Amino acid sequence: MTETTLAILMVVALLGLLSLGVWIGLALMGVGFIAMALFTSRPVGDALATTVWSHSALWGLASLPLFIWMGEILFRSRLSQGLFNGLSPLMRHLPGGLIHVNIVGCATFAAISGSSAATLATIGKITVPELKKRGYPDNMAYGTLAGASTLGLLIPPSIIMIVYGVTAQESITRLFMAGIFPGLMLAVLFMGYIIIWGMLNPAGRALREDRASWSERGRGILQLAPVVGLILIVIGSIYAGVASPTEAAVLGVLGALMLSILEGSLNWDKFIDGLMGATKTTAMIMLLVAGSAFLTLAMGFTGLPRALAEWIGGMNLSPWMLIAALTLFYVVLGFFLDGISSIVLTMAVVEPLVRGAGIDMIWFGIFVVLVAEMAMITPPVGFNLFLVQSMTGRDLGFIARSALPMFLLMVVGVILLTVFPQIALWLPEYLTSKG
Repeated sequence: MTETTLAILMVVALLGLLSLGVWIGLALMGVGFIAMALFTSRPVGDALATTVWSHSALWGLASLPLFIWMGEILFRSRLSQGLFNGLSPLMRHLPGGLIHVNIVGCATFAAISGSSAATLATIGKITVPELKKRGYPDNMAYGTLAGASTLGLLIPPSIIMIVYGVTAQESITRLFMAGIFPGLMLAVLFMGYIIIWGMLNPAGRALREDRASWSERGRGILQLAPVVGLILIVIGSIYAGVASPTEAAVLGVLGALMLSILEGSLNWDKFIDGLMGATKTTAMIMLLVAGSAFLTLAMGFTGLPRALAEWIGGMNLSPWMLIAALTLFYVVLGFFLDGISSIVLTMAVVEPLVRGAGIDMIWFGIFVVLVAEMAMITPPVGFNLFLVQSMTGRDLGFIARSALPMFLLMVVGVILLTVFPQIALWLPEYLTSKG
């Protein structure tokens, strides 16, 4: 059987399992099982058991449940309300008014949650009612929220970066460093769009509010202090070399618990709910990682990745052409899968191609996370679109159209990251040289 026929059979098997509603992680294991059982002589049982166990016990994944738990604790606390109250007097005088709180709020909360869903749910439950009460257009409020919440994937500590780092065997600390400036770049692009809307659109000009007094700004900064302090502890300890990502995650959980206790919003029920939420999310991601690892092993035994790499290598694509093709590939894949699933599903094939083309894998990690962000707001399976729909009750088509400008700005972000790779690489290179 040729490699082309084998690839077609594996794709058909995967699509068949997914169409039956099988969990993605189990579907990946199933396709790997079929490929190894039918097309190799390797015993399947011991390979499956060894691979699942070894990849579930990787030390690099130890920080994953802790960062998720930290986000769950903060999601259930009143710190999110303090975040909005603190940002409002600092943002409301800008063109576009309080819509900027969606962007800055999501960027700030992303730095302590690592999850796009947690970022959207936390910021959205505060900003959506406030913006509606003040007369801001639904399309701007909902579209910017859907787009800005994807910063939870790019700004560290990022859950998807941990998954990529383990899958591609790259430094999670360097990936965290590399995500800072691209995340800020995307936030600036989003805010620039809101400023232009606020200056050119009649509704935007009418909604611009008066500048806050210095006393209001001072009170706002005080309300932001706990969240900013937690960010500095978690991210600063990693960049300063004081703590590993796992140790920083422990500090983050302890800090989140202490802040929640001090503000009086943590009770036993919320503690258990946060713990269970973190457990469910971690279990889902670990199943994806284990399924991807076994499929990678099975494909290696069939020789499919090598054949595919040789085929693409024979096309003599330049690194730029390869990146352009992968961008289109991941955008199309994002129509049907979420970001984490897209990465773990394809990394077995994509990684050798990228390494072979001489592309820096740290840079590629930021690139693929940024493209995965785009998948979060692309119908029909844009997860963030569904979250905004459940929060607002508006139809999915309206929300998707509202988020389209944010999608286009992400395309601009991908282009800038490709043309100027040092946006992602300068900080890890600088800090590594200083260390």
